[in-house]
Amino acid sequence: MIGYVTLGTNDMDRGAKFYDELLGTVGGKRGMEADTFIAWTTGTGSNAMLSIIKPNDGEAATVGNGVMAAIVVDSRDKVDTLHAKALELGGKDEGAVGERFEGFYAGYFRDLDGNKLNVFCMG
Repeated sequence: MIGYVTLGTNDMDRGAKFYDELLGTVGGKRGMEADTFIAWTTGTGSNAMLSIIKPNDGEAATVGNGVMAAIVVDSRDKVDTLHAKALELGGKDEGAVGERFEGFYAGYFRDLDGNKLNVFCMG
């Protein structure tokens, strides 16, 4: 159902490096790119994308309270790997990996701009 999620950034180069490395861990690569945004995709299934963008109004990007993007993977090992990679790249832990409820295994982190993300798998 979701086509793409955009996250604001104030430093495109820094954000691009973070997401190139982070999403590359699970086969993500740049699918669309322009001066003010970059979108990554795995090219599988729904072709959903995650992107960073410089706000169109020219104001600073800020973090939305209660806003979160979730990245789905197909194994608990990939959840562990992606969460650890985010922290290695300078992201901040927002909830260690583990089973939140039966069949839902997830970890939470913030990117370099403070945007909250979740990586999860079902089962």
